[in-house]
Amino acid sequence: MALSVHLRSYVCEFIIPRGLYMSEGLGLCSSAKMQPIRELIGKVAATNTTVLLRGESGVGKEVVARAIHKASPRAHRQFLKVNCAALPGELLESELFGHEKGAFTGAYRQKPGKFEAADQGTLLLDEIGEMPQRLQAKLLHVLQDGEFSRVGGEKIIGTDVRLIASTNRDLETAMRAHQFREDLYYRLNVIEIRIPPLRERREEIPVLVDHFLTRFNSQYGRKIEIPADSMRVFVEYHWPGNIRELENAVKRVVVLGTHRTVHQEIAATLGRGPRPAVTTASVTTINPDQMISLKDIARQAARDAERVAIKEVLDRVHWNRAKAARLLQISYKALLYKIVQCGLVTPEEKQGVVPEPASRNEVVAS
Repeated sequence: MALSVHLRSYVCEFIIPRGLYMSEGLGLCSSAKMQPIRELIGKVAATNTTVLLRGESGVGKEVVARAIHKASPRAHRQFLKVNCAALPGELLESELFGHEKGAFTGAYRQKPGKFEAADQGTLLLDEIGEMPQRLQAKLLHVLQDGEFSRVGGEKIIGTDVRLIASTNRDLETAMRAHQFREDLYYRLNVIEIRIPPLRERREEIPVLVDHFLTRFNSQYGRKIEIPADSMRVFVEYHWPGNIRELENAVKRVVVLGTHRTVHQEIAATLGRGPRPAVTTASVTTINPDQMISLKDIARQAARDAERVAIKEVLDRVHWNRAKAARLLQISYKALLYKIVQCGLVTPEEKQGVVPEPASRNEVVAS
């Protein structure tokens, strides 16, 4: 169990290449489904090209946007976010482009907009599909010409902003309904990144739960844990609200001081509908005629999780056991014991080659 406590730090420190400077949030999204997205971020971050992020609400579009910014040459500049659905058209225009004194009622002073504040940085336009068409035309002009004027002003202001847009709407349908400009769509959709829902990334759930549990326990001064049977229910649940819903569920567990209420609610929901498919690694086959021990099931699940984590780390450091031990935050001797206990073999051993004993250099290597 001690290893699972440190699993979050392993994911944050190691799964994401250090050179990309990605946020901890994306580091927690460690599933195979997210691997192509991490690779794509590495390719597009160094450019100024516009990126369109698509996915359901709560899947982590802002996390991906921040990762792009942090991996880019603009990382030392501002990252700003504007929710296009949160403001009416007039206020949204002022928020984006700023306004001059007296431009409208209540404009008592000149105010720069987000395009000025984010100059040489990154601007995320969240819920871009909700932007009024009049503003869509102005945004298109900025993207094409790199300049704009404040509301109520005539001065032309140049801007150098990396624009990222995100949406959970079907923009193609919105275009057919004449609710979204086709020319703006193609200007925004230079690079499209589709972020899969959490139900397609179930192997991330234990790591995310551990992360949120650590954060909220620290925030509220608690020491609440989520047992293995509740974790299994969390993994089976389809999470229509995605990571945001999972975060709120863990927060409720900590605030209430018990996992039982949330466990029962999720279990009841699973009982009302078809149970989603789960990975074979998270399922223990049980003979209906034999006695069932939840403690044994929990211990086996913990051993399986340890084996997967240890193997991933060892493979990524090319079986440098000293480095793997540091990343897993266990002693070198404990790692050697775990390797034997889990039945792990080196790539050379798989090919029938007997490896040389670990050298002193490996033990002290950084």
